[in-house]
Amino acid sequence: MSAQKDQPIEFNSAGRKPAQNAGQDAPTLDSEQNITLDGDALDDYGKLLAEKQELMNTLLRRQADFENYRKRVEKERHQERHRGVELLIEQLIPVLDTFDRALEGGDAGASAEYRKGFELIRRQLWDALSKQGLVRVESVGKQFDPHFHHAIGSVETSEHPDGSVVEELQPGYLFHERVVRPAMVRVASAPEDEPHQAKRRGN
Repeated sequence: MSAQKDQPIEFNSAGRKPAQNAGQDAPTLDSEQNITLDGDALDDYGKLLAEKQELMNTLLRRQADFENYRKRVEKERHQERHRGVELLIEQLIPVLDTFDRALEGGDAGASAEYRKGFELIRRQLWDALSKQGLVRVESVGKQFDPHFHHAIGSVETSEHPDGSVVEELQPGYLFHERVVRPAMVRVASAPEDEPHQAKRRGN
């Protein structure tokens, strides 16, 4: 009896003692396996868990790095396409100018159908460019803004507010809110004697 008491007792994975029959080992009734862990085994088990967690952390970091890389590449590709469209638009703006000058000329000898053809081509070109994000700068009647306007002269007048744009010589354009060409304009300036006249009127 004492010899039997000194024998280690094994427990299965469910924490139950295996059944025995008449002093003989009885087969388990299910697929559970008997597990016996000593101190070294517990240490190895803990190391395996730590290695597993480290691998999981490394995998998560790699996934995050790849996602950041994918987003960066996608952003760079978008910027390259955007810049390519912008360069093309910059080259086509002078074509718009040519159409505008031809239509403003108003050649009396040109047939109506000829003019309509020019207008149609110009409109189609503008529609294609505007769909890409091209916008014309508003100039006449607006206050002069050096970010959007390039002044090449001034006009003394009391009919327009001082510093307002009174004439547009060449249109300016924005591409996605960035100036690709400022508008070439003339700006109103108050006559030199106007302050004195206003002063006399005030007296």
